[in-house]
Amino acid sequence: MNNKSLSLTSLKQRQGSQFERKALNYLQAQGLTLVTQNWCQPKVGELDLVMMQSGQYWNVLVFVEVRQRYRSDYGDAIASVTKVKQRKLIKTAQYFLQAYPDYADCECRFDIVAYDGEYDDGNNMPQWVVGAFVAQAW
Repeated sequence: MNNKSLSLTSLKQRQGSQFERKALNYLQAQGLTLVTQNWCQPKVGELDLVMMQSGQYWNVLVFVEVRQRYRSDYGDAIASVTKVKQRKLIKTAQYFLQAYPDYADCECRFDIVAYDGEYDDGNNMPQWVVGAFVAQAW
């Protein structure tokens, strides 16, 4: 179900893609399964990762925003997911659920995987914020 990959032309896009791959590997090691990545709804937004977390009694569809910041004077990576960005992610997730009704009855959650630091030197461990924000009205 993966969308076609983006044409990565800028350094920022390439770095973002690198951290998304790292976040994907990290979450898969935690037991989550990839549903799709870089899912786009034109003129609305993009979902970095959509994953499934299987539980003993039910599954949770997890919309993951991956953020990376390397300059502390602009705030950390988690703080960069503003209320405006949250609303955009929620709206995009609603479009995703409309496009894929098989997931419409799943419990949903919004997580953030954040990296603070300029480059991926292999030691840059993520901060995984489970349930970072909630959608007030679906």
